[in-house]
Amino acid sequence: MSKFDPYEHLNVSLNHDGSLTRYVHLPNSTATGETAQPGQSVVSKDVTLNADKKTWMRIYRPNKLPSNDSAVARLPIILYFHPGGWIQMSIADTIIHEQSNCISGEVPAILVAVEFRLAPESRLPAQYEDAMDAIVWVRDQAADRANGDPWIRDYGDFSRCYFYGTSCGANIAFNAALRMPELKLQPLKVAGTILNQPFFGGKHRTKSELKLATDEYFPLPVHDLLWELALPLGTDRDHRYCNPFVDGPMKDKVKHLGRCLVIGFGGDPLIDRQQTFVHMLVQQGVRVEARFDDVGFHGIDMIDPRRATAIRNFIKEFV
Repeated sequence: MSKFDPYEHLNVSLNHDGSLTRYVHLPNSTATGETAQPGQSVVSKDVTLNADKKTWMRIYRPNKLPSNDSAVARLPIILYFHPGGWIQMSIADTIIHEQSNCISGEVPAILVAVEFRLAPESRLPAQYEDAMDAIVWVRDQAADRANGDPWIRDYGDFSRCYFYGTSCGANIAFNAALRMPELKLQPLKVAGTILNQPFFGGKHRTKSELKLATDEYFPLPVHDLLWELALPLGTDRDHRYCNPFVDGPMKDKVKHLGRCLVIGFGGDPLIDRQQTFVHMLVQQGVRVEARFDDVGFHGIDMIDPRRATAIRNFIKEFV
Protein backbone atom coordinates (compact mmCIF):
# COMPACT_ATOMS: atom_id res chain seq x y z
CA MET A 1 0.00 0.00 0.00
CA SER A 2 3.05 2.30 0.04
CA LYS A 3 2.13 3.60 -3.43
CA PHE A 4 -1.57 3.97 -2.63
CA ASP A 5 -2.86 7.56 -2.64
CA PRO A 6 -5.87 7.97 -0.31
CA TYR A 7 -6.54 11.47 -1.70
CA GLU A 8 -6.96 9.97 -5.16
CA HIS A 9 -9.21 7.22 -3.78
CA LEU A 10 -11.44 9.89 -2.19
CA ASN A 11 -11.29 12.21 -5.22
CA VAL A 12 -10.09 15.15 -3.15
CA SER A 13 -6.94 17.26 -2.92
CA LEU A 14 -5.56 19.26 -0.02
CA ASN A 15 -5.07 22.99 -0.56
CA HIS A 16 -2.36 25.20 0.93
CA ASP A 17 -4.84 26.82 3.33
CA GLY A 18 -5.81 23.43 4.77
CA SER A 19 -9.13 23.19 2.93
CA LEU A 20 -10.10 20.45 0.49
CA THR A 21 -11.04 20.56 -3.16
CA ARG A 22 -13.73 17.93 -3.69
CA TYR A 23 -13.95 16.71 -7.28
CA VAL A 24 -17.06 14.52 -6.99
CA HIS A 25 -20.44 16.22 -6.72
CA LEU A 26 -23.31 13.80 -6.30
CA PRO A 27 -26.77 14.47 -7.70
CA ASN A 28 -28.91 16.31 -5.18
CA SER A 29 -32.59 16.71 -4.45
CA THR A 30 -34.65 19.60 -3.14
CA ALA A 31 -37.18 19.36 -0.36
CA THR A 32 -40.80 18.91 -1.42
CA GLY A 33 -42.10 21.83 0.60
CA GLU A 34 -45.16 21.78 2.84
CA THR A 35 -47.54 20.28 0.25
CA ALA A 36 -47.13 16.80 -1.22
CA GLN A 37 -47.35 16.27 -4.94
CA PRO A 38 -49.32 13.29 -6.35
CA GLY A 39 -47.57 10.04 -5.50
CA GLN A 40 -45.42 11.51 -2.71
CA SER A 41 -45.81 9.65 0.58
CA VAL A 42 -43.38 11.89 2.49
CA VAL A 43 -43.04 15.68 2.56
CA SER A 44 -39.90 17.58 3.52
CA LYS A 45 -38.72 21.12 4.19
CA ASP A 46 -35.42 22.88 4.90
CA VAL A 47 -34.81 24.86 8.08
CA THR A 48 -31.80 27.02 8.98
CA LEU A 49 -29.98 25.81 12.10
CA ASN A 50 -27.15 28.35 12.43
CA ALA A 51 -26.69 30.90 9.64
CA ASP A 52 -23.20 31.87 10.81
CA LYS A 53 -22.01 28.25 10.72
CA LYS A 54 -23.98 27.59 7.51
CA THR A 55 -25.67 24.59 9.15
CA TRP A 56 -29.23 23.58 8.35
CA MET A 57 -31.68 20.69 8.59
CA ARG A 58 -34.11 18.91 6.32
CA ILE A 59 -37.22 17.73 8.14
CA TYR A 60 -39.32 14.85 6.82
CA ARG A 61 -42.80 13.70 7.79
CA PRO A 62 -45.26 11.20 6.30
CA ASN A 63 -47.87 12.85 4.12
CA LYS A 64 -50.64 10.71 5.62
CA LEU A 65 -50.33 10.83 9.39
CA PRO A 66 -51.54 7.85 11.43
CA SER A 67 -54.46 8.57 13.74
CA ASN A 68 -55.93 7.30 16.97
CA ASP A 69 -59.69 7.66 16.65
CA SER A 70 -60.18 11.32 15.71
CA ALA A 71 -56.74 12.54 16.90
CA VAL A 72 -53.49 12.43 14.97
CA ALA A 73 -51.08 9.92 16.51
CA ARG A 74 -47.76 11.48 17.44
CA LEU A 75 -44.68 10.10 15.71
CA PRO A 76 -41.20 9.36 17.08
CA ILE A 77 -38.58 11.99 16.25
CA ILE A 78 -35.32 10.74 14.69
CA LEU A 79 -32.30 13.04 14.40
CA TYR A 80 -30.14 11.74 11.56
CA PHE A 81 -26.42 12.28 10.94
CA HIS A 82 -25.18 11.35 7.48
CA PRO A 83 -22.05 9.39 6.39
CA GLY A 84 -19.16 10.76 4.33
CA GLY A 85 -16.01 10.23 6.38
CA TRP A 86 -16.28 13.68 7.99
CA ILE A 87 -15.17 15.34 4.71
CA GLN A 88 -17.95 14.92 2.18
CA MET A 89 -21.62 14.26 1.40
CA SER A 90 -24.69 16.30 2.26
CA ILE A 91 -28.25 15.64 3.36
CA ALA A 92 -29.26 17.18 0.00
CA ASP A 93 -27.50 14.38 -1.91
CA THR A 94 -30.21 12.35 -3.61
CA ILE A 95 -28.91 9.08 -2.15
CA ILE A 96 -29.22 10.50 1.40
CA HIS A 97 -32.49 12.30 0.67
CA GLU A 98 -34.16 9.13 -0.61
CA GLN A 99 -32.99 7.10 2.40
CA SER A 100 -34.39 9.78 4.69
CA ASN A 101 -37.70 9.70 2.80
CA CYS A 102 -37.89 5.93 3.25
CA ILE A 103 -37.11 6.01 6.98
CA SER A 104 -39.70 8.71 7.63
CA GLY A 105 -42.37 6.89 5.64
CA GLU A 106 -41.68 3.33 6.75
CA VAL A 107 -41.05 3.71 10.51
CA PRO A 108 -43.08 6.11 10.39
CA ALA A 109 -41.33 9.06 12.03
CA ILE A 110 -40.52 12.74 11.93
CA LEU A 111 -36.93 12.66 10.68
CA VAL A 112 -34.60 15.63 11.19
CA ALA A 113 -31.51 15.28 8.97
CA VAL A 114 -28.66 17.52 10.10
CA GLU A 115 -26.30 19.27 7.68
CA PHE A 116 -23.23 19.53 9.92
CA ARG A 117 -19.97 21.25 9.02
CA LEU A 118 -17.34 19.21 7.18
CA ALA A 119 -13.66 18.61 7.96
CA PRO A 120 -10.93 19.69 7.55
CA GLU A 121 -12.41 23.19 7.18
CA SER A 122 -14.15 22.54 10.51
CA ARG A 123 -12.45 19.92 12.65
CA LEU A 124 -13.91 17.93 15.51
CA PRO A 125 -15.62 18.72 17.82
CA ALA A 126 -17.42 21.11 15.41
CA GLN A 127 -19.63 18.26 14.17
CA TYR A 128 -20.62 17.33 17.73
CA GLU A 129 -21.45 20.98 18.43
CA ASP A 130 -23.67 21.09 15.34
CA ALA A 131 -25.45 17.95 16.57
CA MET A 132 -26.06 19.59 19.94
CA ASP A 133 -27.41 22.70 18.19
CA ALA A 134 -29.90 20.50 16.33
CA ILE A 135 -30.99 18.66 19.48
CA VAL A 136 -31.52 21.94 21.32
CA TRP A 137 -33.48 23.27 18.32
CA VAL A 138 -35.82 20.26 18.41
CA ARG A 139 -36.25 20.66 22.17
CA ASP A 140 -37.11 24.34 21.75
CA GLN A 141 -39.75 23.60 19.08
CA ALA A 142 -41.33 21.04 21.38
CA ALA A 143 -41.32 23.46 24.32
CA ASP A 144 -42.74 26.46 22.45
CA ARG A 145 -46.44 25.70 22.14
CA ALA A 146 -47.15 29.05 20.47
CA ASN A 147 -44.34 29.48 17.93
CA GLY A 148 -42.60 26.10 17.64
CA ASP A 149 -42.20 24.44 14.26
CA PRO A 150 -45.63 22.83 13.64
CA TRP A 151 -44.25 19.55 12.30
CA ILE A 152 -42.28 19.00 15.52
CA ARG A 153 -44.78 20.66 17.87
CA ASP A 154 -47.99 19.13 16.53
CA TYR A 155 -46.89 15.71 15.23
CA GLY A 156 -43.77 14.72 17.19
CA ASP A 157 -43.77 12.42 20.22
CA PHE A 158 -41.33 14.22 22.53
CA SER A 159 -40.93 11.12 24.72
CA ARG A 160 -39.57 9.09 21.78
CA CYS A 161 -36.56 10.92 20.38
CA TYR A 162 -33.84 8.85 18.71
CA PHE A 163 -30.36 9.64 17.42
CA TYR A 164 -29.39 7.79 14.24
CA GLY A 165 -26.12 7.97 12.36
CA THR A 166 -24.19 6.07 9.69
CA SER A 167 -20.37 5.70 9.69
CA CYS A 168 -18.98 9.06 10.89
CA GLY A 169 -22.60 10.04 11.53
CA ALA A 170 -22.86 7.15 13.99
CA ASN A 171 -19.79 8.53 15.77
CA ILE A 172 -21.61 11.87 15.99
CA ALA A 173 -24.81 10.23 17.27
CA PHE A 174 -22.83 8.36 19.94
CA ASN A 175 -20.98 11.45 21.15
CA ALA A 176 -24.17 13.51 21.13
CA ALA A 177 -25.90 10.85 23.25
CA LEU A 178 -23.02 10.95 25.75
CA ARG A 179 -23.59 14.68 26.23
CA MET A 180 -27.29 14.40 27.04
CA PRO A 181 -26.89 14.43 30.85
CA GLU A 182 -25.38 17.93 30.46
CA LEU A 183 -28.58 19.27 28.86
CA LYS A 184 -31.98 20.13 30.26
CA LEU A 185 -33.94 18.30 27.56
CA GLN A 186 -37.49 18.58 28.89
CA PRO A 187 -39.96 18.03 27.31
CA LEU A 188 -37.71 15.94 25.03
CA LYS A 189 -36.68 12.43 26.09
CA VAL A 190 -34.04 10.34 24.29
CA ALA A 191 -35.43 6.84 23.81
CA GLY A 192 -32.47 5.27 21.98
CA THR A 193 -29.36 5.61 19.83
CA ILE A 194 -28.90 3.83 16.49
CA LEU A 195 -25.33 3.32 15.26
CA ASN A 196 -25.04 1.99 11.73
CA GLN A 197 -21.46 0.87 10.94
CA PRO A 198 -19.96 3.34 13.46
CA PHE A 199 -16.60 4.85 12.49
CA PHE A 200 -14.05 4.49 15.28
CA GLY A 201 -10.30 4.06 15.13
CA GLY A 202 -7.08 3.83 17.11
CA LYS A 203 -3.32 3.69 16.75
CA HIS A 204 -3.23 -0.07 17.41
CA ARG A 205 -4.47 -2.05 14.40
CA THR A 206 -7.18 -4.65 14.87
CA LYS A 207 -7.15 -8.04 13.15
CA SER A 208 -9.95 -7.02 10.79
CA GLU A 209 -8.14 -3.81 9.85
CA LEU A 210 -4.99 -5.74 8.97
CA LYS A 211 -6.91 -8.47 7.16
CA LEU A 212 -8.90 -5.94 5.11
CA ALA A 213 -6.18 -3.26 4.78
CA THR A 214 -6.54 -3.27 0.99
CA ASP A 215 -10.34 -3.29 1.03
CA GLU A 216 -11.71 -2.06 -2.29
CA TYR A 217 -14.12 0.43 -0.76
CA PHE A 218 -12.57 1.46 2.55
CA PRO A 219 -8.82 0.67 2.64
CA LEU A 220 -6.80 1.37 5.76
CA PRO A 221 -4.85 4.40 4.40
CA VAL A 222 -8.22 6.07 3.79
CA HIS A 223 -9.23 5.54 7.45
CA ASP A 224 -5.97 7.14 8.55
CA LEU A 225 -6.34 10.13 6.22
CA LEU A 226 -9.94 10.79 7.26
CA TRP A 227 -8.92 10.89 10.92
CA GLU A 228 -5.92 13.07 10.07
CA LEU A 229 -8.28 15.55 8.42
CA ALA A 230 -10.97 15.42 11.11
CA LEU A 231 -9.21 15.22 14.49
CA PRO A 232 -8.02 18.34 16.31
CA LEU A 233 -4.55 19.39 15.17
CA GLY A 234 -1.78 17.86 17.23
CA THR A 235 -3.77 14.78 18.27
CA ASP A 236 -3.61 11.18 17.08
CA ARG A 237 -6.01 8.28 16.56
CA ASP A 238 -6.07 7.48 20.29
CA HIS A 239 -7.93 10.73 20.93
CA ARG A 240 -11.30 10.00 22.55
CA TYR A 241 -13.20 11.29 19.48
CA CYS A 242 -11.64 8.46 17.47
CA ASN A 243 -10.96 5.80 20.11
CA PRO A 244 -13.58 5.72 22.88
CA PHE A 245 -11.95 2.69 24.52
CA VAL A 246 -8.89 4.45 25.95
CA ASP A 247 -10.65 7.25 27.85
CA GLY A 248 -11.73 6.39 31.41
CA PRO A 249 -14.15 9.30 31.92
CA MET A 250 -15.86 8.49 28.60
CA LYS A 251 -16.47 4.93 29.76
CA ASP A 252 -18.20 6.34 32.85
CA LYS A 253 -20.46 8.47 30.63
CA VAL A 254 -21.38 5.39 28.58
CA LYS A 255 -23.32 4.01 31.58
CA HIS A 256 -26.00 6.66 30.99
CA LEU A 257 -26.39 5.93 27.27
CA GLY A 258 -29.80 4.21 27.31
CA ARG A 259 -30.97 1.75 24.65
CA CYS A 260 -28.61 1.21 21.72
CA LEU A 261 -28.80 -0.53 18.33
CA VAL A 262 -25.47 -1.29 16.63
CA ILE A 263 -25.33 -2.53 13.01
CA GLY A 264 -22.24 -3.88 11.25
CA PHE A 265 -20.94 -6.13 8.47
CA GLY A 266 -18.23 -8.80 8.50
CA GLY A 267 -16.41 -7.42 5.48
CA ASP A 268 -15.97 -3.99 7.05
CA PRO A 269 -12.40 -3.35 8.28
CA LEU A 270 -14.05 -1.68 11.30
CA ILE A 271 -15.96 -4.81 12.34
CA ASP A 272 -13.60 -5.73 15.20
CA ARG A 273 -13.84 -2.24 16.66
CA GLN A 274 -17.62 -2.29 16.36
CA GLN A 275 -17.89 -5.62 18.14
CA THR A 276 -15.46 -4.50 20.85
CA PHE A 277 -17.59 -1.36 21.19
CA VAL A 278 -20.69 -3.50 21.78
CA HIS A 279 -18.84 -5.49 24.47
CA MET A 280 -17.85 -2.22 26.15
CA LEU A 281 -21.47 -1.06 26.16
CA VAL A 282 -22.64 -4.35 27.66
CA GLN A 283 -19.95 -4.20 30.34
CA GLN A 284 -21.18 -0.73 31.30
CA GLY A 285 -24.75 -1.99 31.66
CA VAL A 286 -26.13 -0.49 28.45
CA ARG A 287 -29.08 -2.27 26.84
CA VAL A 288 -27.68 -3.15 23.43
CA GLU A 289 -29.19 -4.79 20.39
CA ALA A 290 -26.40 -5.87 18.01
CA ARG A 291 -27.14 -6.73 14.37
CA PHE A 292 -23.99 -8.07 12.71
CA ASP A 293 -24.04 -9.80 9.32
CA ASP A 294 -21.04 -11.90 8.25
CA VAL A 295 -21.50 -10.76 4.65
CA GLY A 296 -21.22 -7.14 3.55
CA PHE A 297 -18.81 -4.20 3.55
CA HIS A 298 -18.63 -0.65 4.86
CA GLY A 299 -21.30 1.44 3.16
CA ILE A 300 -23.04 -1.52 1.53
CA ASP A 301 -26.44 0.04 2.26
CA MET A 302 -25.51 2.97 0.00
CA ILE A 303 -25.39 0.73 -3.09
CA ASP A 304 -27.40 -2.41 -2.22
CA PRO A 305 -31.14 -1.66 -1.93
CA ARG A 306 -31.80 -4.98 -0.17
CA ARG A 307 -29.33 -4.17 2.61
CA ALA A 308 -30.73 -0.65 2.89
CA THR A 309 -34.21 -2.13 3.33
CA ALA A 310 -32.93 -4.59 5.95
CA ILE A 311 -31.34 -1.77 7.95
CA ARG A 312 -34.54 0.28 7.79
CA ASN A 313 -36.41 -2.74 9.12
CA PHE A 314 -33.93 -3.00 12.02
CA ILE A 315 -34.55 0.68 12.76
CA LYS A 316 -38.33 0.28 12.56
CA GLU A 317 -38.26 -2.67 14.97
CA PHE A 318 -36.00 -0.80 17.39
CA VAL A 319 -38.09 2.37 17.34
